[in-house]
Amino acid sequence: MTSKLGTRSLNPKRVAVLSGVLVIALLLDLFLKDVVPDSSIRQLLMLAACNVLVALSLNVINGMAGQFSIGHAGFIGIGAYTSAVIASHLHQSFGGGEPTFARSFIVVPSCMLASASMAGLFGFLVGLPSLRLRGDYLAIVTLGFAEIFRLIIATAHADSASGSGPLARIGAAISSLGGQNGYQGTDNTGIPLYAGPFWIVGLVALLGVVAWRIKFSGWGRALRALREDEIAAAAVGVDPTRYKVTSFVISAAGGGIAGGLMAIMRDGLGIVNPDNFNFQASFDAITMVILGGSGSVTGSAIGGVFITFTVKAIELLQGSSVVQDLRRSFDWLDLNALRMIIYAMVLIALMILRPEGLLGERELFGTKRS
Repeated sequence: MTSKLGTRSLNPKRVAVLSGVLVIALLLDLFLKDVVPDSSIRQLLMLAACNVLVALSLNVINGMAGQFSIGHAGFIGIGAYTSAVIASHLHQSFGGGEPTFARSFIVVPSCMLASASMAGLFGFLVGLPSLRLRGDYLAIVTLGFAEIFRLIIATAHADSASGSGPLARIGAAISSLGGQNGYQGTDNTGIPLYAGPFWIVGLVALLGVVAWRIKFSGWGRALRALREDEIAAAAVGVDPTRYKVTSFVISAAGGGIAGGLMAIMRDGLGIVNPDNFNFQASFDAITMVILGGSGSVTGSAIGGVFITFTVKAIELLQGSSVVQDLRRSFDWLDLNALRMIIYAMVLIALMILRPEGLLGERELFGTKRS
């Protein structure tokens, strides 16, 4: 048995695929700037990859476990702030300067580990109510958590953190995150951007494999059994408490990693703002999962890319000369409202044509059955 397991783990095909992904990620890190000179396009590509992680992580709880969470932006925000703070302090300890690829092997793993741990901890706390709540009630709890997180940071002020007790120290730590103006590093000159294509593409590939293995493992089948009929699943030995809470922790940790990458993403803005993690961000994440196909790993990835480029296309349409001419002709025309109207129309059309999402619960490739 040992030799069989060892042979399976060292499958030449898997080693070749892994090596190929690492080589591609390294080449992208070294030459993407030359191939794509426009930094805004590079930023869009990296954001799409990060949104794939957002969709994959939310798919664990919403798609596989059937627990309706609409506060995923809270976990993404926790990961983003955690990563930004750690990267800024590590960068300062290095003496500043330009972020280098060599330093990233210290900074990025440290940030990702901390982001996943912090978001996973809050996922555990939020997952506890899932033992008693489901459906709309659970959705309200997760939404409330995300809004509380965002508002605590957005409304924090330095002058409100007076005193020397534990609460004062916590208040001072929260106020140091910049409040409504956002966090821009320890010296307010911007967050050091260490996460290039090597780390982003590599982590997307790695966590994509993890999500795939979760779905087609006995653990993933148990999750889907709970989703379909919790009483019947419990009757055959599936522990609802263990599986529900664990799925929340995994989903939250994945969201934390996605947020952590967004905060220190190369070609990013170098700032983490609480408004980036509002209800709209959670809604976008849910849309990625539903459009791609709830429970489908590859469908979630497609949904993440689709929504990222759709939102960007609408923003470009917003700035077109035709729309600007309309804005000058009709002062009452709200461009942000127009963007949301177009976005909603796209979603309605897709839901009418494909109510189960692009793939349903199927996968784009592979012959394994769930």
